Amino acid sequence: MVPVLFGLERVCADEIRRLGLEAQAENGRVLCTGAALDLTRLNLNLRTGERVLLQLGRFPAPDFDALFEGTKALPWERFIPRDGQFPVKGRSLDSALHSVPACQGVIQKAIADRLGGKYGLNRLPETGARYQVQFLLMGDEAALMLDTSGPGLHKRGYRAQGVAAPLRETLAAGMVLLSRYRGRDPFCDPFCGSGTIPIEAALIARNRAPGLNRSFPAQKWSWLDKKLWLESAGEALDKEFHGAYEIWGGDLDPDAVALAKHNAELAEVDDLVRFETADARTFHWGGPYGRVVTNPPYGERVMERREAETLYRDFGRAWRKFPDGWKLYLLSSHTEFERTFGQTADKKRKLYNGMLKCDLFQYL
Repeated sequence: MVPVLFGLERVCADEIRRLGLEAQAENGRVLCTGAALDLTRLNLNLRTGERVLLQLGRFPAPDFDALFEGTKALPWERFIPRDGQFPVKGRSLDSALHSVPACQGVIQKAIADRLGGKYGLNRLPETGARYQVQFLLMGDEAALMLDTSGPGLHKRGYRAQGVAAPLRETLAAGMVLLSRYRGRDPFCDPFCGSGTIPIEAALIARNRAPGLNRSFPAQKWSWLDKKLWLESAGEALDKEFHGAYEIWGGDLDPDAVALAKHNAELAEVDDLVRFETADARTFHWGGPYGRVVTNPPYGERVMERREAETLYRDFGRAWRKFPDGWKLYLLSSHTEFERTFGQTADKKRKLYNGMLKCDLFQYL
């Protein structure tokens, strides 16, 4: 089970299919089936998935007794060794078992009973590797999983800090993928902030696996052969492209530009992306074709609404000077964006930036 931000389910499912696996998109998640090697491949390669969860089972759980028995019936000893740590966390949605702490306690006791019986221990030491248990209660059904990723997959390892209203890396990658950018066209972000969108575009252009520069708790799991991680990393490196790309990011704030350059160095794409201090209101780029993918201030979190509308109006004037071969993909939560921008979008797609409902306005 791969949780995803709402609106990116099909994008993530396509990523999984390109890895050779079958995928089924549902609201907020994608389900797929694979072997142990695929756990490592998914963690290293997914750009839009939030984490990779190994689903151990689903069962009816209308009450706490059913939750306990259903949990205890699962083969935890296949995955958690006698010294493994198994903290529990999760969510309850529209379930009679609405108390998350109570559910955590029941699930942890059931796992401890199962493991204690299998290992002949009254008390488990829990001094070894961490096997994070996650549960999801939806209605009367429980799903129990092990989290193979640890920190969310959006934490690529190249952004230690950000500017105000940062864009999650998985959403930035989703926007780039939705623009169908593959490295051939000039790529611009005139509101680049800390550089997330251009950096994700560079990773996509190079076909670089976004998880290569980070670690995962499942690397310490006893049943998951460490050679599989090396095999997946080698496969990913073999698929990288090595070419010249025209990728640019600009921002009015010199500190943001300096941070973007630093982040690009950490992501090892500083040779592919050029960042400059620039004003989006006078933005222009030579050439008959290209694409702009950007996330300007919304007027809710960074600027006052009226200032944001003025900015949209000025940027709209700059955009209308571009040749017809250019495409624009712009994310905003502003309900009057098209009016202030001065042009109706050809397409709109609903996405979420955190809990904030946005539209990806597409000018094709």
